[in-house]
Amino acid sequence: MEPVTLSTDRLVLRTVGPKDTDAVYEAAQDPDIQRWTTIPSPYLREHAEGFTEQLVPEGWKNGSMFTWGLFLPGGEDLAGMLGLTMRSMSEAEIGFWGTKEHRGNGYITEAVLAASRWAFVRLSIDRVEWRAEVGNRPSRAVAERAGFRVEGTLRSAIVHQGVRRDCWVGSLLPSDLALPSTAPYLPARIQQG
Repeated sequence: MEPVTLSTDRLVLRTVGPKDTDAVYEAAQDPDIQRWTTIPSPYLREHAEGFTEQLVPEGWKNGSMFTWGLFLPGGEDLAGMLGLTMRSMSEAEIGFWGTKEHRGNGYITEAVLAASRWAFVRLSIDRVEWRAEVGNRPSRAVAERAGFRVEGTLRSAIVHQGVRRDCWVGSLLPSDLALPSTAPYLPARIQQG
């Protein structure tokens, strides 16, 4: 698939390439990004080059991962990154981070909603799953503001810096955004009694 550019009221979501390597490298030096995401730590320039020159374009090309840089309109000011990784034909996992100077403005929530809506409509998926290491309250706040329902805690479900860790998991469904699903959904009913 060719990369897709999305727009919101305050952001342009576009693929990143070699011209964005410096911005990605600089943003990823933030200790909070290295602490809570699965990027390498320390994050070296060759990591940023591999990301912008290989990982991102290959993900778009083979349809396995759709990654956007979140930019303020009219410029090259990077506000964050967001990716949708396909887990099956009907499910994708979302991941994101915000740059230090742009946190707290609602940009990531806005981008999460735009990318999820695109995935439901364009990819015909029926579930976007969010996972974050237990304790990553900023990520959880973004997910909840975007309408994700936190479903619980998975034990030993992610590996971060060589250590297995527990994570929160949540989901967003097309119906949460008033969109149709590709397959009927029958929620479980809890029996009283």
